[in-house]
Amino acid sequence: MVNRAASSRTPLECSCIFAMTAQYARRGMGDTMIRISGNKPATFVLRSIALFCLMAAFLMVTAQQTLAQESAEETATGEEQSTSAEQQLPELPIVLEGELESMTVVGARTQPRTITESTVPIDVIQVEEFIQQGGSDLADLMRNVVPSYNVNTQPISDAGTIVRPANLRSLAPDQVLVLVNGKRRHRGAVINWYANAVAEGAQGPDLAAIPSIALERVEVLRDGASAQYGSDAIAGVLNFQLKDNYDGFSLETKVGSFQDGSGRFLGDGELFLIAGNVGVGHEDAWLSLSVEYGNSSESVRSVQTASGRALIAAGNLDIANPETFWGQPFVRDDLKIFANYGAAIGDDLEFFGHANYASKEVDGGFYFRNPHTRGGVYQGPVVDIGGVMRPTLLVGDLDGVGQGSECAPVPIINDRPDQAAWLRVRDDPNCFSFLKMFPGGFTPRFGAFASDESVVLGIRGRAATLLRWELSAAYGRNEADYFIYNTVNASMGPDTPTYFDPGSYVQSEVNLNFDMTYPVGNNLVLAAGLERRTETFELVEGQIESYLIGQPLASQGFTPATNGFAGFSKVAAGSWDRSNNAIYLEGGLTPTDRWLLDLAVRAEDFEDFGTTTNYKVATNFSLTDEVKLRGSASTGFRAPTPGQQNAFNITTEFDLELNDLVNNGTVPSNSRAAELKGGKPLDAEKSVNISAGLVFDLGTVSATIDYFDIRVRDRLTVSQNFELTDEERAQLIAEGITSAAGLQGFQFFTNDFDSANRGIDVVVSAPVGTGTMSLAYNYTSSEVTDHNPEILDATQIKALEEGLPRQRGNLTLTQSLADNWNALGRASYFGSWYDFRDGETYDGRVLVDLESTIRFNDDRSRITVGAQNILNTYPDENPHAAGGPSGGPGNKYSQYSPFGFSGAFWYVKYGFSL
Repeated sequence: MVNRAASSRTPLECSCIFAMTAQYARRGMGDTMIRISGNKPATFVLRSIALFCLMAAFLMVTAQQTLAQESAEETATGEEQSTSAEQQLPELPIVLEGELESMTVVGARTQPRTITESTVPIDVIQVEEFIQQGGSDLADLMRNVVPSYNVNTQPISDAGTIVRPANLRSLAPDQVLVLVNGKRRHRGAVINWYANAVAEGAQGPDLAAIPSIALERVEVLRDGASAQYGSDAIAGVLNFQLKDNYDGFSLETKVGSFQDGSGRFLGDGELFLIAGNVGVGHEDAWLSLSVEYGNSSESVRSVQTASGRALIAAGNLDIANPETFWGQPFVRDDLKIFANYGAAIGDDLEFFGHANYASKEVDGGFYFRNPHTRGGVYQGPVVDIGGVMRPTLLVGDLDGVGQGSECAPVPIINDRPDQAAWLRVRDDPNCFSFLKMFPGGFTPRFGAFASDESVVLGIRGRAATLLRWELSAAYGRNEADYFIYNTVNASMGPDTPTYFDPGSYVQSEVNLNFDMTYPVGNNLVLAAGLERRTETFELVEGQIESYLIGQPLASQGFTPATNGFAGFSKVAAGSWDRSNNAIYLEGGLTPTDRWLLDLAVRAEDFEDFGTTTNYKVATNFSLTDEVKLRGSASTGFRAPTPGQQNAFNITTEFDLELNDLVNNGTVPSNSRAAELKGGKPLDAEKSVNISAGLVFDLGTVSATIDYFDIRVRDRLTVSQNFELTDEERAQLIAEGITSAAGLQGFQFFTNDFDSANRGIDVVVSAPVGTGTMSLAYNYTSSEVTDHNPEILDATQIKALEEGLPRQRGNLTLTQSLADNWNALGRASYFGSWYDFRDGETYDGRVLVDLESTIRFNDDRSRITVGAQNILNTYPDENPHAAGGPSGGPGNKYSQYSPFGFSGAFWYVKYGFSL
């Protein structure tokens, strides 16, 4: 124990001064200047230590009077009084996750607090709120209970179908930090190339890999927290606390189906799910193991397009009806395993950790390829035939001698190929048209074999009675191994495969953390720590046919690479990594019995874009015993990922103005083509977050209302599409993007705009009858405050501001109808939204959920029957779905509907627990 009377400095002050003195002493002795990642000088280290010391000094001053009093008492009464003083200090036990059910882990690193004592707004979602739902995907379960959290179905979204983007407070998916048991979770491999404007280009975490049965609760921190947790925590933090039971067993089974668009009670989108959790061991050594397995089929909410109807009317009976599948994708063999474990090592040490493995196959749809008008596959030039300019089929000369001139043109007349000309081409082995392979056109199917794995190992303990420390290491990996089938590499002609492996995205991360907490007197708790993180993004080469430029057909107008999702070439493939180092200090101060004050500072150095320092101050003041005032101000940041800096993608999308499909590419910002349009190296996003709120704790009734204002500078997004020149196409091909030959335009990542997201959150909970009522409401206004009109166009700005509902609300009522019979009702409001793909604004809707549960077998068993969206509510129909003579997208409803568009979902569940 430090003799405080003998020293005017605290241990932390002394250690800071010693560290700085040692650094300068080494430099004075001629040692090589300390360097960190990227060969940068030790300025970052010295600055960080200085910040630590300045903040520590400030916090120490506030506690000086208390310390002096304790020192006097200690000196006067000796060792016996010293022991008594120790007992009066706030005890910070080694807490096994789940012991403090009313406490939250996020919000303050110093010590757990209740929701009402927290200086920042936090929602705590108990696992029962997930059980009382029909779905299985954790992102959907979160959306139904957290109004500021949005996620949609993502029916045709390239890789977004595999890892769906989710938004908190109308910010991007990667502007939210995800933790598991308080430890940073690795991000997903998928980059959202084709999503709502807010999520476009984002690389967020894959929440679907977490089984809900493994959870004890979820903590949603609705406040900026970069000064505490680092990059990404701009909109807030999601912390998933795992079960830590060492005994017991639970089992959940679930089957369900949508009520389809025709009103049939059992239609499509069937779900089967089985999940279990078992705890083994004892209080000092335990394992909680959770397993979930499920399958779900696709739902189809499409319409036949005008061009499809015309082709069928013209006699082409090979046209599918509908041509394009809009709805929930197939998810097969969806396996999720999570383990949480811990063991005591003597009296003062504890080993802890968790691990997971998940895998699944996701299979979704793409746009229909019209057998007459799909460019680069079917559509030939417009030629003069008998004095009339007519469209023709694309016909290739396979030996390349005549370059197509030896094969007679096949004109399209009244939606039919001229039969005489077509028969000549069909019967000539040297002439090729894809009508020979796919006479009714084709609709590619796209998906991935997705996998996710992680392991966290750590040890925590205490030293000198009061100091709590924790050392941990974490590894996480997420992979999307893509496939695409029922499609072609048109440049290969009749030799093309129809099933392709275009390659993989792989994201891996390694985190090392050392954290400490130390109480200084009765009124101050300090937390400090170090972190090193390395993340790697890998673009794995696809099979050669997925990116091959086939000759001689490529020179005759047949596009190279896989049609729909081009493969990754050997030149474009690669691996990119980045490391960063961080140091933080946080203080939790209680100046009076009614006042809590949190201060935090974090310095972080990234080897690719430099150093950032962020700060936070937050407070909670009790106006009365029932009413508290809280508020915070903080700065934050988000670093662009290695994937966003280096990956590329080719997207096929429907252009409303052209009324046809177009191929657009997203290229790295340092690509030569991007540089010519204003592209430059990416920088970090910077944010300022201010919030203020009231907490009402009226016994059985509680309510909170919080205002927030989040300003983000240099936000990362993708630019508008720029038309490609022949020179730029050649440059992209040289960079390994072989499919550039078929591109109409391209876009690139850019730090182009600033934004302001403002709003309020309201949460109310009260007993009603034999149950409870809870109300949650969110209003978020998004505004683009500054941008470059040459990079972002007006449509993108409107989509960023109005693409997500401004208003969301949930009203939930639970009632106990008998000793063994419960019922739940939920009304969810989704405000209007703008769909920039359709160019339409859609009205909001109210959805109603109902479920009833009967318990039996001494409450060990239960059966639940329920329906989500029991009134079978759909969004307004898309007026552009059928399109004009050349086609339409075929989506009957907006693809960005915040509540989906598959109708009512009916389900039955059986649960058993011991």
